Amino acid sequence: MGKYFGTDGFRGEANESLTAEHAFQVGRFLGWYFGELRKRNGGSTPARIVIGKDTRRSSYMFEYTLVGGLTASGADAYLLHVTTTPSVAYIAKTDGFDCGIMISASHNPYYDNGIKLINGKGEKMDEATIALLEAYLDGGLEVFGKRYEELPHATREGIGRTVDYADGRSRYAQHLISLGDESFRGWRIALDCANGSAWSLAKTVFDALGVETHVIHAEPNGENINNNAGSTHMEGLQKFVAEHGLDAGFAYDGDADRCLCVDETGRIVNGDQILYIYGRYLKEHGKLANNTVVTTVMSNFGLYKAFDELGIGYAKTAVGDKYVYEYMTQNGCCLGGEQSGHIIFTDDASTGDGILTSLKMLEVMSAKKQRLGELAAPVTVYPQVLINVRVKDKAAAQNDADVQAAVREAEEELSGAGRILVRESGTEPLIRVMAEAETKERCRALAERIVSVIKAKGHERS
Repeated sequence: MGKYFGTDGFRGEANESLTAEHAFQVGRFLGWYFGELRKRNGGSTPARIVIGKDTRRSSYMFEYTLVGGLTASGADAYLLHVTTTPSVAYIAKTDGFDCGIMISASHNPYYDNGIKLINGKGEKMDEATIALLEAYLDGGLEVFGKRYEELPHATREGIGRTVDYADGRSRYAQHLISLGDESFRGWRIALDCANGSAWSLAKTVFDALGVETHVIHAEPNGENINNNAGSTHMEGLQKFVAEHGLDAGFAYDGDADRCLCVDETGRIVNGDQILYIYGRYLKEHGKLANNTVVTTVMSNFGLYKAFDELGIGYAKTAVGDKYVYEYMTQNGCCLGGEQSGHIIFTDDASTGDGILTSLKMLEVMSAKKQRLGELAAPVTVYPQVLINVRVKDKAAAQNDADVQAAVREAEEELSGAGRILVRESGTEPLIRVMAEAETKERCRALAERIVSVIKAKGHERS
């Protein structure tokens, strides 16, 4: 991860750690860099960059300052307006853009925002390009054999233009509809749009497929995105589904790249269970590539037990849908994701897509004529306890011989009936100690024992 850009973009509180000036500079670099690449490849047309945003109050500010930077560097900026992250990825790929930009802080509160960068293949931007961008932000860009204190401004006919590209959003909706089926007709579902990017798009898709659609949290006002709504606050959807006797509910986050589900009783069906349901479905149809589902190290022990019983293989990556996708593409896998609801179906998308995930769940429900509760039942979700310890040096604490010995001892006690995970936080000075076992009490006892060793060895930061 870089100085500004983490695994999910440049994120921070609007006009505090992420400012309008930052956005202008990001636009300046991207517009110039991709234009320069075109020239060096023999092209004579300006760079084309597509932009989407979520419903945060500050998203308009960042959109306009990004456009200012892009056009000042000679690029043409195409505006999708309020839309989802996966729609930007889809349009960047299918319509031949040099790159895409999504303005969103995902599941964070409204006062935060972020700039996510997507390459021309619809994937997260490569680290090499981000490193150049960060060097420019810090005033030390060296590229193409030259050092740039400042980038040249476009002039006269070279100045870029802005294009309303709302039609791209409509074509993305049609793409999703094309992945559905008439057998969806008759299902009664609820959608929690988190007052975010999916607020109008999701209902359009499900209505077109004949689903009886009920929508909550679809009245964005710039300040209510993710506010007691969406995939990080499932209580409202759980209650709504149970009270109205619906077949299922689907909850998205602010930019709709993740989805969590609620079954017919109001019980949460998380990302691990989604992976199980669709992984099993693919295997039954002989379509599970490499007989492998890609997970992260945070997936529940119960998921792996359920996969073992079906003879389905699995891989574990670092936390982050970026790492899941990288493993999938490098190893030819078609299904992967995170417990949090970032699910990737590489046959249909190059990034996590909440609405697509909903459609995949309806696909299985329709094909097997079962509701979500029954489909998810084989996965026993083991209790989990996570304790964060603020430390002086993450690597030193993680690699301490006594800490490692305490982890091995706990694992031996579990004897395959649970697991221990000790890992460094990617964004904070924390060691995360996680235990899974058959009871919450045992989880806590094992995790606290390891934490006590970390503290006893003097690694804790006061």
